[in-house]
Order: sequence, then structure tokens, then C-alpha cells
Amino acid sequence: MNDIINIVKKKSNTIWEIPTNYKQGMNVPVRIYATKQLLKYMDHQVIDQITNVATLPGIINYAYTMPDAHSGYGFPIGGVAAMDLEEGVISPGGIGFDINCGMRLVLTNLTYNDVKPKLRELVDQLYNKVPAGVGGAGFVKINKSEFKDITEMGSTWCIENGYGWEDDLENTEENGIMKEANSEKISDVAIKRGLKQIGTLGSGNHYLEIQVVKPEYIFDEKAAKAVGIFPNQVVIMFHCGSRGFGHQVASDYLKKFLGVMESKYNIKILDRELACAPFQSQEGQDYFSAMQCAINMSFVNRQTILHRIREVFSNIFKTDAEKLGLSMVYDVAHNTAKVEEHEVDGKNKKMIVHRKGATRAFGPGRAEIPIKYRNIGQPVIIGGSMETGSYLLMGTKEAHKETFASTAHGSGRIMSRTKAKKMFRGETLYKDMLKKGIYVKSVSYSGLAEEAGDAYKDIDDVVDATVNAKISKRVVRFIPIGNVKG
Repeated sequence: MNDIINIVKKKSNTIWEIPTNYKQGMNVPVRIYATKQLLKYMDHQVIDQITNVATLPGIINYAYTMPDAHSGYGFPIGGVAAMDLEEGVISPGGIGFDINCGMRLVLTNLTYNDVKPKLRELVDQLYNKVPAGVGGAGFVKINKSEFKDITEMGSTWCIENGYGWEDDLENTEENGIMKEANSEKISDVAIKRGLKQIGTLGSGNHYLEIQVVKPEYIFDEKAAKAVGIFPNQVVIMFHCGSRGFGHQVASDYLKKFLGVMESKYNIKILDRELACAPFQSQEGQDYFSAMQCAINMSFVNRQTILHRIREVFSNIFKTDAEKLGLSMVYDVAHNTAKVEEHEVDGKNKKMIVHRKGATRAFGPGRAEIPIKYRNIGQPVIIGGSMETGSYLLMGTKEAHKETFASTAHGSGRIMSRTKAKKMFRGETLYKDMLKKGIYVKSVSYSGLAEEAGDAYKDIDDVVDATVNAKISKRVVRFIPIGNVKG
């Protein structure tokens, strides 16, 4: 085991702290949510990055890492930090390049026995209808003006243009639209990169997966029933974001912030990857608006993918999507910064919450949650590797007290993609997955090797840590049977 255990102070079996005297300039301590087993995967770069985050101006309470944390750009992936609205900063490194990379979970009223004979046909058609890989172009043909409309209207654009159902909006975080988005704050280069990418998965760890609900993996029958989940049911889960558009928005503003941070605002940071600007500054507000454009584009991306999924299932089963029960459970965002109200020192306080590879996990009672979930908490979708499975969790009231209502977002890598490609052969992996009953369609075998299950932390360990820390509640585990990979 690495010596991280000697750096942190144990607060409980799932909470560890690093005090402010660990590094000069830390304004708050660090809190790590993990088991002792998961700590060994957090290398010194994670510790260095999250303690750097703790030095940022205006940070509130703690700099946090979630159980799936691994090193990233600026913040570690799995990093969370809330900033004071007046004294705090906003940092693209605390949000990520793939802005609003997120998860969507879709129900069907089909069982495994219904789907098994048609599984290969479903996966093959989904692969053809939902472009994957680095250069994939989507089916939505739009011009520059229409793209700018999309960045301001979010998922409402999809509903108005026949790419969704009205209740899809209610079941999307923020109702699928960040209302302060301003397309005047995005560059022509960013628009050019995003113009053809609506309705595409992309590459890396993005996927579209057909899954089954095994009866023994329903952990909370009441919550599962409220969501619409039943034993042996087939569901669809997919993971993607804002593609090259979000990457360009982040790149544009990182460059701007590096140009003004020290000279204009006298902000000195330990790592240039944490380039930032005061949230209330012109530059900070411009980025906040541009970042919301990327959030909206990503919501539209996932909504149009859902439209394609409904087309494929309807075509293969010769039945309307409505009759097949292809309704959304929820769409959750990762890689965002949002103004939210949380309790600090006994008083409600508005703040800008950065979640980098972390999921919002509002507990019961929050007005932001759809009415049908308000008594049980916000759905939280945790994606595992393509070999292991994924989870539906619910947010908790304890998460508000612990982490500003934040939790994990997935398994979290334990090895680089380069190392994974050296250790695993994609063709062998493909055959092994077939033996396990998982049919996968991938752009390349090398891309498949990058996403081998052993390249990730154990999803059960990650979920156990979040549940034991009471920042999420376990509802159901899904088993993969078909997968489209970038």
C-alpha cells in the first residue's frame, strides 16, 4: 500500500482528512471519502491536486474527493469544491474539458427474455444510429445560428423540434436548461467544433449500454418501484458529454484566465491548471455563461441520442416507443459548476459548487428534484465498467451536510489508457465478454482495451464507500448485456 495512509487522518471508516498545515496556503482542510482499500489507488498526484484546490480563494469548509477519485487536470477527477459567491473564484480545472459529461438512464417494459433474441440486432442498430469514436458526426443538421439557439435553449430545443417527450425535461437535471447561458460568450472555434457533434457518443469512457435488472440486485424495493424498476427488466444507460465544443470552451477561458489572474486580480496559484478568475468578475461571469452553453449542448446531445434509441427499439420491436415504456428515469450531470444554496454554520448560503467527475446528490425534500422523487431523493446514476455493471442510487439528506450534496460518478480509473492498452488485448476482451453474455460493438479493439474492467476500481467498493459514508443510498445494480463503445 502506498504511504497516503500516513498523510491522512482517519475520521471514520470512510472519511479521511488532511489538515491545513500539510501545505502552505491551504485555506481549508481536505476531506477524502474512501475506504482504506480505495485509498491505495489515490496516488500522490491526487493528494497534490486536491490540496492545491484547498488554497483557492473563497473555498468553503473543505476541498473534497469522492471514492472514485483519480488524477485529472487541475482538480482530481472526483473533486468537489464550493466557493463563496463574493470572495470565491470559478475555475475550468474544477469543471473539466468535457463539460456536463453525464449519465442518462432509460426504462423499458421489456424483460431479458424479450430482448435476448434481438440483442445483437439492437446493439448493431444502435451502433449505426448513434455515432461513436473521435470523429463521429451526428444526424442533426444545423447551421451556426441554430447551434447557438441550442446552447441557450438546452433540451427545450429538442422538445420543440420533435426529439423528445415533454416529461423528458422534468426528468433531466435543471430541466435540461441552464438559463444564464449566453451564446455571445462562446467562440466561433468552439461552435465549429460542436456543430456536427449533436447526437454522438464520442470516445474514451463514453458508452451506450443495454442492461438487465436481476432480482437479487434490487436493494430498495420501495425506491425501485417509485422509479419504475422491476425484476428482470431491461434498461438502457448511456454516458457522454459536450464533446469538442465543451473542450474548446474550457480551453478558451483557461487561456483568458491565465492572462488576467495575476496581473489584474493578484491571484497566485500553485498550479497553472487551476487558472481561475473571481466569480463576480467580468471574466468569471463570461466563463460561467459559456460553460452553461456547453452544459445545454450536452443535454441536447443526450436527448437526441435518446430519440435515436427510441427509434431503434421501436423499429426492431415493431411497436411505438411509448408502448415499449421507453421513459427516462433521470439525467445527471458531471463536470459542472452551479450556484446552489446549502447550509453553512447553521445558515443557508448561496455558493458556486464545482463538481469535477462528481454527481449532484440532493436528498429528499429539495425543490430542484422532480415531484415524483421528492420524497425519496434525487436519482444518482453511477456508471461502472462495461464488464461489471452500474448502479442507481438516491441522494440523501446527510450528503448535504457532508459534501454539499455531492457523490461519486463512476468506478474511477486505476490505470492510464496507455497502460491498459499494453496490458489488455481488445480482441481477447471482446471474446471474453461474449462468453459472459455481453455483446459489445466498438469502433476499435484498442479502444475496447482502454476500457477493460481491470483498468477501473471495483464499482461495488466505490458504491459501498458512498453508502457507508451516507452520501448516497443504494437502490439497484444493473448488469450489462449489450454495449456500444467509442
